[in-house]
Amino acid sequence: MFRLSLARPGARSLRPLLTATVLSVAALPATATALPGGQAPSQAALAAAPLPGGLGPCVPGHCPPDGYPPIHNGPIRFRDNGINVYVGGDFHVREKAAEAEGRVVVLGNFDQNKASGVSGIYNVGEAGVGSRVAPPVGADWLTTGGNVTVATGQRLLAEQGVVRHAGSATGTILSQRTVHDPDAAKPYTALRGQLTDASKCYAHPGGGTRTPTGTAVHAGGETLFTGDGTSMLQVFNVDFDMQSATGGQEGIRFARIPAGATVLVNVLGTSRTITTYSGTIDDSSPFNQLRSRLLWNFPDATSVGFKGTGQFQGSVLIGNQASRATVEVPGINGRFFTTGSLTHTSPPSGGGGQEFHNYAFDGNLPDCGSTPPTEGEVKVLKTDQATGRPLAGAVFELWEETNGTAGLQTSGSNPDTRRGTPCTTDGSGACTRKVAPGTYYWVETRAPEGYDLPSPAHFGPLVLTGANASQGVSVTVADHRHVEPKGSLTVDKTDAETGRPLAGAVFRLWHETNGTPGLQTSGNTPDTPVGPGCATGNTGRCVFSDLPFGSYYVQETAVPEGYVLPENRVSGPHEVTAANASRGVTVKLTNKRGEPDKGGKGKGGKGGPR
Repeated sequence: MFRLSLARPGARSLRPLLTATVLSVAALPATATALPGGQAPSQAALAAAPLPGGLGPCVPGHCPPDGYPPIHNGPIRFRDNGINVYVGGDFHVREKAAEAEGRVVVLGNFDQNKASGVSGIYNVGEAGVGSRVAPPVGADWLTTGGNVTVATGQRLLAEQGVVRHAGSATGTILSQRTVHDPDAAKPYTALRGQLTDASKCYAHPGGGTRTPTGTAVHAGGETLFTGDGTSMLQVFNVDFDMQSATGGQEGIRFARIPAGATVLVNVLGTSRTITTYSGTIDDSSPFNQLRSRLLWNFPDATSVGFKGTGQFQGSVLIGNQASRATVEVPGINGRFFTTGSLTHTSPPSGGGGQEFHNYAFDGNLPDCGSTPPTEGEVKVLKTDQATGRPLAGAVFELWEETNGTAGLQTSGSNPDTRRGTPCTTDGSGACTRKVAPGTYYWVETRAPEGYDLPSPAHFGPLVLTGANASQGVSVTVADHRHVEPKGSLTVDKTDAETGRPLAGAVFRLWHETNGTPGLQTSGNTPDTPVGPGCATGNTGRCVFSDLPFGSYYVQETAVPEGYVLPENRVSGPHEVTAANASRGVTVKLTNKRGEPDKGGKGKGGKGGPR
């Protein structure tokens, strides 16, 4: 039995926070022997559609480009704005359950009332231990169409996200914001019917039972799923509970699954339980390797239970809206979509810390006749390179690839096509256009004030298709703050006769700003002094740095002991320009010795630049 001991759920010390747009589609390794003769998998049974409503894949955010990591408690590096847990009825948190990582949407009530004497914390959005792919900071982490109720002495944590609820909110809720919104769940209500229809279609097309491509045999302390080794949609039908006759744990094993295939397990019957030890925390199990393309579909069940000590792998779809699902396993590693109610709890005896972990589903399922969207969103998000915060005021144009030449062409005899008028990013840093499927580029034509325009300033290609139009495509573009180029001016003071450096000479620098030739240090419009004065040290040198480009005068205000001020105490103008900024400007000035008893009061020297 594995116990999650990397971090206590909700332990804030193990939850560091961080923050382009790549949907993770990880190819699955084969779990069986190679086909004879190096035969390639057949494409005849290739499925054609994702889950309805754009559910399943990672939604940028900042998705993991190389697949989701195993369970860990390291820093958050990636963000997923997709729904990880969807509940069509009520969501109950009981006993020792700990966390629901990723976005959570509940059409009914969310009710947290854990056992007494255990940790009173339940995390949503971000988990102390999990894939550590959390929703974006400031996004809706928990949405309910009903009430949010947290029992006395307990805490619901969604610290970097928003809890949006249509009903009341009682108890301790720690979130970035808790928002009462009567229409909170309205954007998600249609998904319930769509998921029910999809669940029936996957298992019962035309009212019958989908033809399997492989077998599921329950014997020898395990359920063995054996595929046909060729189909890119592997279908299994199960009409039994995956547990021992006495309700004990058994194994789950798959064989002859081609690399990259989607695995659809239709679990038939009105009451079903899976009790298993299969699935590991470190992805060492072949069961884990199927996770991103494995869907457990329960089209008929009114009661569904997940028990045992395994880290259960794959996404779950429960289509019966009158169903009640109970999750007691240490971890569900995949999306969990139920159209009924859900209880997240722990077994009567044994450890706690039960968790939903955020893992996307990237499989291709049977096409149930849904009409793909005719338009989708193409989005650009403008951020500060150093801080990652959104930037307003950037101007973008959207261009579509139309001329058949690879890459973007905005000029010439046959350019690509600009779509719509220029867009200026708002406070969220975003520009969005709803367009037909195609290949698009964003072109930044003006950077926000104080920032440099990137080079190159076009971003893409962003490929919008019927398959991804529901969630849209996007790119994040970071701009650097504009740094004004600067130069420097160095004064070298030496003895007029010996050439040795002189310490103790004092200078003041003036910037030519009034437009009148020569230096003016007084009157209505004098030139501008630059910083404090500077006295030469043993090297005889004064350095004025970080100077904007322009004209400068050097004014000598005091001389070393035993020397006299030159007749002309002002040197210049000296030009600080882009051409000399890297090496700086050097001004060489000399002083003559005075009469022994007059120090620096005489006029015996002729200073000036050399």
